[in-house]
Amino acid sequence: MNTKLNVAVAAALFAAATGAQAGITIPAGDWTLDIGGVVNAYYTHTTFSGDTGAGTGPLGLGDGNADSSANITTGLLPNYLSVSGKTRQNDLDVGFTISINPGASTTNSGRQTSQQENRQAFLTFGDASWGSIKLGKDLGIFASDAILNDMTLLGVGSGAGSLAGNTTTLGRIGTGFMYADWKSQVAYTSPNWNGFQFTAGVTQAWNAVGDGSGTAGALTASTSAFSSTRGGSQPAFEGKASYEWTGDVAGKVWASAISQKVDNLQSFNGVSGTAVSLGSERAYAWDLGTTIKVADFGLTGYYYDGKGIGQTLQLNGGFDRNGKRRDSKGGYVQGTYTVPGAGTKLGLSWGQSKLDGNTVDTFDEIKDEMWTVGAYHPLTKHLNLVAEYSDVKRKVDNVSAATAEGKAKTISFGAILFF
Repeated sequence: MNTKLNVAVAAALFAAATGAQAGITIPAGDWTLDIGGVVNAYYTHTTFSGDTGAGTGPLGLGDGNADSSANITTGLLPNYLSVSGKTRQNDLDVGFTISINPGASTTNSGRQTSQQENRQAFLTFGDASWGSIKLGKDLGIFASDAILNDMTLLGVGSGAGSLAGNTTTLGRIGTGFMYADWKSQVAYTSPNWNGFQFTAGVTQAWNAVGDGSGTAGALTASTSAFSSTRGGSQPAFEGKASYEWTGDVAGKVWASAISQKVDNLQSFNGVSGTAVSLGSERAYAWDLGTTIKVADFGLTGYYYDGKGIGQTLQLNGGFDRNGKRRDSKGGYVQGTYTVPGAGTKLGLSWGQSKLDGNTVDTFDEIKDEMWTVGAYHPLTKHLNLVAEYSDVKRKVDNVSAATAEGKAKTISFGAILFF
């Protein structure tokens, strides 16, 4: 069992790309402590266009025909400071990880905002012969490989214009995959059997939130929206399996899934203040992905499908005002090339996420799509310079009204440091 700090869950990806070893190792009696982290900041310039209101929702495209926005902000990864430890006791590998995640930007004059997250706080125990058990808060299991293989993990991607002052941007979240999120969990990971490994766990369930009317693509509460008052009584079940191989053609294939029963769905009228119970329903999703590396070229392909899982954030907009599940699907493709000698990684990726409307909805489909071109240059073994261009749009195919579309084009320049 390896409990070495997985800084922002991206250090392994960074190390694989650059050969860097993140973390400051300190012997401490029976323990080996590892202190590591991430510091990043980017200058971003976003230009908005399209129909007024079409960009509302979790993508945060603004109101369509808005002015351009320039910001200095963190990227998809927040700043990160984490301490982990490991030891061998009574024939068990025992470890822990605790992290804090401050933002690096502010939009308020004369005062500082809190901008604080705590993404990881978990313990592990196990043995190489039978696997390991994790208890606590860490990255969710479903869709985790999708974000770990996204090249915008080291950059900005989407959301720079509207999420300035937040701890993170969106990267490709919502335009190719669902957000795995950071969840309290009890999970078992098997030993690595010649490249094959699996993880199965019980994770903290989310409340379903979202729009019941589906107007203008907005996935926020409305006068006829549903809500869930489940209160965490039904956990989610998540799992994934993967096979990884080496050689001249190296790569990995994986599949993961999630299932959660959502209790106490309600149709709520914001005008009268009355609510009608809609009972319970089960939300679920599955995905399949692969990444292949040949010499200096890399290729990643990913697809997901689900019912009631929603759009961008899990269970966000997954149900209509009658408590019926909406269909979701999406995926992305990504190609990269690492320049020999210089080590600069050049990447091009495209992806989209779709949410289908039901018969009671005012929309047929909401489609979020993004193209990204990026360059990631290792100035040192721990420091990357990053330049990206992302073109993201939300298209809402309405039933009885004209199609609405919101757009945002973002150019970003900055740096990300791992230690």
